[in-house]
Amino acid sequence: MSVTVVGAGLAGCEAAWALAGFGIPVTIYEMKPVRFSAAHDSPDFAELVCSNSFRSDSLKSAVGILKQELRSLGSLIVEAADCAAVPAGKALAVNRVAFSRHITNRIEDCPHITVKRMEVTQLSADFDELVIIATGPLTSDSLANEIAAKIGESGLHFYDAIAPIVYADSLDMDKLFQASRYEEGPGDYLNAPMNRDLYERFVLEIRGATKVEPYPFEKIPHFEGCLPIEELARRGLETLAFGPMKPVGLIDPKTGARPHAVVQLRAENIERTLYNLVGFQTKMTYSEQERIFRLIPGLENAVFARLGSIHRNTFINAPALLDEFSRARIWPKIFFAGQITGVEGYVESTASGLAVGLMCALISEGITPPVPPVESAMGGLLKHTRDIPVKKYEPMNVNFGMIKSYVGGARKACKEDIARLAISSAINWKTELENLWNLKMSKV
Repeated sequence: MSVTVVGAGLAGCEAAWALAGFGIPVTIYEMKPVRFSAAHDSPDFAELVCSNSFRSDSLKSAVGILKQELRSLGSLIVEAADCAAVPAGKALAVNRVAFSRHITNRIEDCPHITVKRMEVTQLSADFDELVIIATGPLTSDSLANEIAAKIGESGLHFYDAIAPIVYADSLDMDKLFQASRYEEGPGDYLNAPMNRDLYERFVLEIRGATKVEPYPFEKIPHFEGCLPIEELARRGLETLAFGPMKPVGLIDPKTGARPHAVVQLRAENIERTLYNLVGFQTKMTYSEQERIFRLIPGLENAVFARLGSIHRNTFINAPALLDEFSRARIWPKIFFAGQITGVEGYVESTASGLAVGLMCALISEGITPPVPPVESAMGGLLKHTRDIPVKKYEPMNVNFGMIKSYVGGARKACKEDIARLAISSAINWKTELENLWNLKMSKV
């Protein structure tokens, strides 16, 4: 069975390459240069529109582990990044033009891949072949509207307003107390109390912080229910204390009194290895976020799994809409891959595309594949897109809190050991896929 891939970004090219590796005929649709999004200007595939960095290459970082898994699995995107690398210390950064040109050449020269330069605006539930939608965070309005019509408006989101996330084991629990507003006994939140002096200093630091200027294509309206904290701070000294930092219904057990203000932290996952700062979506730069948020009691040495942001991003409510293979439950022949599924970042989009491409390859021949193991960074990342969240679903970068060996109680273990297990698990997973494929082909 042939497979159609819609979108020749990072995830789409990776998925097409993975399928072609099994000899499966692939048609990949790319609307450039017939039509460009507001962020793109090159006709080449996998164009990087923001940073040219694929972040850390160290195996002491979750993204470094994921990148090495991708290398081990034959990733086209990481191959291109390595070939186009420029000096960037411990990070992997690339020459954008050389990077995209490498991928475009490889895709166009592959005998199993047919490229069609045209925009896809409609989807049919009666496809004769499998389809992977990998149109990314800037999915065209026409296709986004088509997806929304099929899955329901509530299942598609057009921007991120996300709060920072910290690792639980980096918090000073002696300075926090556990409680929910007006409830007796241990509550669902960790609370960081502030007196008036600290609170006022905190607000002034937020007001004076350097903010990120959005790209023109990222400009979005502010919604009153989801304002960045710097906008609230700008409106008045006490606005935050009457908003996301309101202390009502909370008593600090150490003082027996209500604090002047409280920062609440809510568990991000069932294992409670990650906590997010409730209501702290922000446009402050990452360095300013780390500096200012470490003024919060208990967060002086916080290690951030993700920092806050507000930006343009089209993504679906994947846990509610997709199965374990990233296949739409209501459309058994349609898969989603990349940032549109709620993974965040270049490397994460690549990993999603590779995993979906490999699983789709087997499914195209009637083989039920195993999903990537959660001991791997790739498996943990995809698990994020499958698990019903403890709150609303949000895009996420890969982090150690997703990897089972970390979540399972080995947080003090050597990160090199976690990396070794993750990489070997990913390799074993692909070997298992290949064995299932070869077994099926031997019977044909």
